[in-house]
Amino acid sequence: MTQIGHNIGLNERARRIRRHALRMGEVQGQGYIAQALGVADVLAVSYFHATNYRPEDPEWEGRDRFLLSIGHYAIALYAALIEAKIIPEDELETYGTDDSRLPMSGMAAYTPGMEITGGSLGHGLGIAVGMALALKRKKSSSFVYNLFSDGELDEGSTWEAAMSAGSYKLDNLIGIVDVNQMQADGPSIGVLNFEPLGPKLEAFGWFVQRVDGNDINALVMAFDAARSHTDEKPRIIICDTKMAKGVPFLEARDRNHFLRVEPHEWAEALRIIDAGVEA
Repeated sequence: MTQIGHNIGLNERARRIRRHALRMGEVQGQGYIAQALGVADVLAVSYFHATNYRPEDPEWEGRDRFLLSIGHYAIALYAALIEAKIIPEDELETYGTDDSRLPMSGMAAYTPGMEITGGSLGHGLGIAVGMALALKRKKSSSFVYNLFSDGELDEGSTWEAAMSAGSYKLDNLIGIVDVNQMQADGPSIGVLNFEPLGPKLEAFGWFVQRVDGNDINALVMAFDAARSHTDEKPRIIICDTKMAKGVPFLEARDRNHFLRVEPHEWAEALRIIDAGVEA
């Protein structure tokens, strides 16, 4: 691997990612904080265990591609890119401001390490299929990761891409689904029930694993199994995560798709993360 090594443990990486996200959220006083806290463990394992990249050269041809399909999760990916030293930490103070390289929704033209522009949901997996096909034709050994949300399972384009990936036997594609069971309109399966998710993807020709997305050890094993699987089929890791993981008073909010946090609550959330307090 060419990423930063394991001199700092993955749990500590996840804690730092949560802290970076909270500090960016504090700049605006609101945002998709719950998703960032929930997916921090997935990002820690992705960037500091499973993905090949060079912090000093984000466009290195030999890198693995990490696609953020969920544009509004940009604050979470920025936090990982800051921890990976691809983006300087002092830039987090510019989050969402004019002329910042860290806009509130992910844009590839602005941000080093941001492979695609998010926004309208349901496009990422289709782009990932195209990238994986291109890399295969170039005889590249790189993987394409695509992080998408359970809300994107409501989109027909996601299922068309899933069927295409299985048909093309894209064994260099690893999908990651954040199943946090919350959308803007309420609980995800209440909006459109996508379960049983694993068997559906298996029927489309995917190698499927489902894990607790807030369990570092389970994630490490799942990513290792996805990368080393020998069948010619795309791989997917379904990650069941908890919204606002690590900050109990935010976890407890019934509607936390988009959080508005009082000024004094930011300091308390940071104190909890720094102390390593869990719900």
